[in-house]
Amino acid sequence: MPNFNRRNFLTALPAISLARAVPFSDDIPSKKANRFRLSLNAYSFNDMLMKKKISKDELLEFCANTGFDAVDMTGYYFSSYPETPSDTEIYAFKRKAHAVGIEISGTGVRNEFSYSDSNALAKEIDTVLRWIEVAAKMGAPVLRIFTAKQYSTGDERKRVYARIVHALDKCLEMAKAHGIILGIQNHNDFLKTADECHELIGALNSQWLGLVVDTGNFIAADPYEEIRKALPLAVNWQVKEKLLINGVQTPMDLKRLCTIIQSSEYRGNIPIETLGMNDPINEVPVFYEKVKKHLLG
Repeated sequence: MPNFNRRNFLTALPAISLARAVPFSDDIPSKKANRFRLSLNAYSFNDMLMKKKISKDELLEFCANTGFDAVDMTGYYFSSYPETPSDTEIYAFKRKAHAVGIEISGTGVRNEFSYSDSNALAKEIDTVLRWIEVAAKMGAPVLRIFTAKQYSTGDERKRVYARIVHALDKCLEMAKAHGIILGIQNHNDFLKTADECHELIGALNSQWLGLVVDTGNFIAADPYEEIRKALPLAVNWQVKEKLLINGVQTPMDLKRLCTIIQSSEYRGNIPIETLGMNDPINEVPVFYEKVKKHLLG
């Protein structure tokens, strides 16, 4: 057995380090490596969850059995929403997800940052602040939020824009403190284009703020180009079955969409969401397989 005294060890250390460096570097995935994980946005089961036809635990089991890697569990489906759930409920959900091998890719709230009344706006900010803490306890890296329900122009847009920036600035202090990324969803509301998303998110200039890219809600002649332009902002996704072309619902070209996603620097969870009126238990696996085919090969 070699005699590794202190002098021999220190002499050998550079060689040992060098020998380890090459194979270890090979393990680091390149930018082209496929590191996407498919997630289910729970809103696909909105009707069933709201009517108690399926529980959160059963949804997690469905995700695991279907092949998903993760779930985006919107806050709406916790018993006390919009009030924050108890730690007991949060941790029971977190433990169940771990038990079935499902990551929690995000959660979300419904908020409105356009209010001119300071008390009403403060209440909306408070909702987001409280759910940042929930996201941290849950282990959700991203909290999906909204900006304002109505699209506005001219001086009114400037006023609403200022209120949104003010609200986001308040929320980002808490988000940073808890290590939670706030993801604004473009929802065919105040934000309709990639340029508008860039303008707002760029104004805050925070690594704790980004975009939940909603593929179905860009309003443009070429929504695929809008998605491409939004790629640098992406912190999470909502991949949908349809998109709007000049305001008309059109089936998503998944091959084209997935090629766009693959060309980006984004690596991580890709939540899908079905919005059909039929049974999601049957619809979701079909859509999952289609996205998986084009995104993961």
